[in-house]
Amino acid sequence: MTQNSKRYDLEDRTLEYAKKVRVFVKNLRKTVGNLEDGKQLIRASGSVGANYIEANESLTKKDFVMRIKICRKEAKESRYWLMLGDADGQPEKENDRGSLIKEATELMNIFGAILAKSK
Repeated sequence: MTQNSKRYDLEDRTLEYAKKVRVFVKNLRKTVGNLEDGKQLIRASGSVGANYIEANESLTKKDFVMRIKICRKEAKESRYWLMLGDADGQPEKENDRGSLIKEATELMNIFGAILAKSK
């Protein structure tokens, strides 16, 4: 597997993460808290992949590193909003949330490893 195919695999992975977050938010009960937290969650989850694409198109190493830091930050933020959402204690929604929190954590770790290798 080449470096470029790994890059695009991560682009696909972050896209899938953002899509799954949107499905999760769509299925939450429509409370004031869930509506507000859901908006924040959708923004943060989409920003992970968008900033990764920007990093791949960066012109300098400094810009690349900054974009990867933003990816990590947005993954961490989306994990926070996932933990805040009210899934009504429903097992299926709780399982979905757990899977998304796990994915956010894995993305944080991946971007952290990219940062460590970039130094």
